[in-house]
Amino acid sequence: MSNPIVHFDLSGPDEGALHRFYGELLGWEVDAKGPGYALVRTPEGGPDGAIVESEGPSLALGVAVDDLDAAVAEALRLGGELLSGPVDNGWVKKALLRDPAGNKVSLIEK
Repeated sequence: MSNPIVHFDLSGPDEGALHRFYGELLGWEVDAKGPGYALVRTPEGGPDGAIVESEGPSLALGVAVDDLDAAVAEALRLGGELLSGPVDNGWVKKALLRDPAGNKVSLIEK
Protein backbone atom coordinates (compact mmCIF):
# COMPACT_ATOMS: atom_id res chain seq x y z
CA MET A 1 0.00 0.00 0.00
CA SER A 2 1.37 3.36 -1.04
CA ASN A 3 0.22 6.54 0.68
CA PRO A 4 1.91 9.46 -1.13
CA ILE A 5 1.56 13.15 -0.29
CA VAL A 6 -0.85 14.40 -2.95
CA HIS A 7 -1.99 17.81 -1.68
CA PHE A 8 -1.17 20.57 0.79
CA ASP A 9 -3.09 23.46 2.37
CA LEU A 10 -1.13 26.57 3.36
CA SER A 11 -3.18 28.81 5.63
CA GLY A 12 -2.83 32.30 7.04
CA PRO A 13 -4.65 35.57 7.68
CA ASP A 14 -3.45 37.49 4.57
CA GLU A 15 -4.16 35.39 1.51
CA GLY A 16 -2.92 38.10 -0.88
CA ALA A 17 0.49 38.09 0.76
CA LEU A 18 0.62 34.30 0.57
CA HIS A 19 -0.37 34.34 -3.13
CA ARG A 20 2.42 36.82 -3.87
CA PHE A 21 5.01 35.09 -1.69
CA TYR A 22 4.64 31.59 -3.16
CA GLY A 23 3.86 32.77 -6.69
CA GLU A 24 6.85 35.08 -6.98
CA LEU A 25 9.36 33.21 -4.81
CA LEU A 26 8.76 29.69 -6.13
CA GLY A 27 6.95 30.25 -9.42
CA TRP A 28 3.84 28.46 -8.20
CA GLU A 29 0.65 29.16 -10.20
CA VAL A 30 -1.98 30.56 -7.81
CA ASP A 31 -5.57 30.49 -9.07
CA ALA A 32 -7.99 32.34 -6.76
CA LYS A 33 -11.32 30.52 -6.61
CA GLY A 34 -13.16 32.95 -4.37
CA PRO A 35 -12.68 34.75 -1.08
CA GLY A 36 -10.41 32.75 1.18
CA TYR A 37 -9.43 29.96 -1.21
CA ALA A 38 -6.98 29.52 -4.11
CA LEU A 39 -5.72 26.43 -5.89
CA VAL A 40 -1.95 26.13 -6.25
CA ARG A 41 -0.06 24.30 -8.99
CA THR A 42 3.58 23.50 -8.41
CA PRO A 43 6.02 22.86 -11.27
CA GLU A 44 7.57 19.59 -12.40
CA GLY A 45 5.12 17.09 -10.98
CA GLY A 46 5.18 18.29 -7.38
CA PRO A 47 2.00 17.92 -5.34
CA ASP A 48 -0.54 20.68 -5.91
CA GLY A 49 -2.40 22.35 -3.09
CA ALA A 50 -4.34 25.34 -1.88
CA ILE A 51 -3.90 28.61 -0.06
CA VAL A 52 -6.66 29.04 2.51
CA GLU A 53 -7.42 32.17 4.49
CA SER A 54 -7.52 31.49 8.24
CA GLU A 55 -6.91 33.30 11.52
CA GLY A 56 -3.47 31.79 12.00
CA PRO A 57 -0.74 30.07 10.02
CA SER A 58 -0.78 26.36 9.40
CA LEU A 59 0.30 23.72 6.92
CA ALA A 60 -1.71 20.56 6.37
CA LEU A 61 -0.41 17.74 4.20
CA GLY A 62 -2.87 15.72 2.16
CA VAL A 63 -2.08 12.01 1.99
CA ALA A 64 -3.82 9.55 -0.33
CA VAL A 65 -5.41 6.50 1.30
CA ASP A 66 -7.25 3.53 -0.21
CA ASP A 67 -10.11 3.46 2.32
CA LEU A 68 -10.88 6.78 4.02
CA ASP A 69 -13.20 5.40 6.69
CA ALA A 70 -10.69 2.72 7.71
CA ALA A 71 -7.83 5.25 7.74
CA VAL A 72 -9.82 7.68 9.92
CA ALA A 73 -10.69 4.87 12.35
CA GLU A 74 -7.01 3.87 12.55
CA ALA A 75 -5.91 7.49 13.06
CA LEU A 76 -8.34 7.86 15.95
CA ARG A 77 -7.14 4.57 17.46
CA LEU A 78 -3.58 5.88 17.28
CA GLY A 79 -4.41 9.08 19.18
CA GLY A 80 -5.45 11.39 16.36
CA GLU A 81 -8.34 13.84 16.59
CA LEU A 82 -10.94 14.29 13.86
CA LEU A 83 -11.32 17.97 12.96
CA SER A 84 -13.75 17.65 10.04
CA GLY A 85 -15.26 15.04 7.78
CA PRO A 86 -15.20 12.59 6.31
CA VAL A 87 -16.85 14.64 3.60
CA ASP A 88 -17.47 13.95 -0.08
CA ASN A 89 -17.74 17.27 -1.91
CA GLY A 90 -18.30 15.66 -5.30
CA TRP A 91 -14.71 15.74 -6.50
CA VAL A 92 -12.83 14.45 -3.46
CA LYS A 93 -13.61 12.47 -0.32
CA LYS A 94 -11.47 13.62 2.60
CA ALA A 95 -11.15 14.12 6.34
CA LEU A 96 -9.01 16.56 8.31
CA LEU A 97 -7.29 15.24 11.43
CA ARG A 98 -4.80 16.40 14.02
CA ASP A 99 -1.97 14.03 14.92
CA PRO A 100 -0.95 13.43 18.57
CA ALA A 101 1.52 16.36 18.37
CA GLY A 102 -1.10 18.77 17.01
CA ASN A 103 -0.09 18.75 13.32
CA LYS A 104 -2.88 18.71 10.73
CA VAL A 105 -3.13 15.97 8.14
CA SER A 106 -5.78 15.60 5.47
CA LEU A 107 -6.57 12.03 4.43
CA ILE A 108 -7.82 11.88 0.85
CA GLU A 109 -9.41 8.77 -0.59
CA LYS A 110 -7.74 7.63 -3.85
